[in-house]
Amino acid sequence: MKRQRTWQQYRAIDLALMAVMLAVFEYLIIAAARFWFPDQLYTVSLAAALTSIVYMRWGWWGAIHAAEAGLIFCVFSGGTGEQYIIYCVGNLFSLLAVPLLLKLGKEKVRTGSNLSLVFPLLVQLLMHVGRAVVALICGAVKPVGMVDFFTMDSLSYIFTFVIIWIARKLDGVYEDQKHYLLRIHEEEG
Repeated sequence: MKRQRTWQQYRAIDLALMAVMLAVFEYLIIAAARFWFPDQLYTVSLAAALTSIVYMRWGWWGAIHAAEAGLIFCVFSGGTGEQYIIYCVGNLFSLLAVPLLLKLGKEKVRTGSNLSLVFPLLVQLLMHVGRAVVALICGAVKPVGMVDFFTMDSLSYIFTFVIIWIARKLDGVYEDQKHYLLRIHEEEG
């Protein structure tokens, strides 16, 4: 007898796999940066790209991955307690993009050539704004220093854009999972 997974099991497995991918990729990026570019001021992160994919797939559940991305960055970069707060809480500002995603409709955002690429860039921007605002509230930076949160991680915009551009072309990756499963079931007849 073939046992089928429940919706909750499928979601839990998918979210766990995305969390593992995020942790592995962020670790590799940080390790490579420390080894090859130890004196570089710029950083690169896949946090916004993977969080955007999770927002598209599962909506609000992406908050887990937004906070995890900050946690992973701080753990592998040797962050201070204050940095944990700045990056974990700051990344959660990206949740402000989810109501827009839901209002416009995930399918419209996914298939709209401009919307599908603008949404993850908005997620990235909100993460930067969140980090800057939390750092300002914590007293970690002065208003002038808030600009560093945008400039030091500016390469991540390009990486986010390219990753989502590729993910859009892969069947079911950048798609609401309920929609995806129903579409596959319908195609199988």
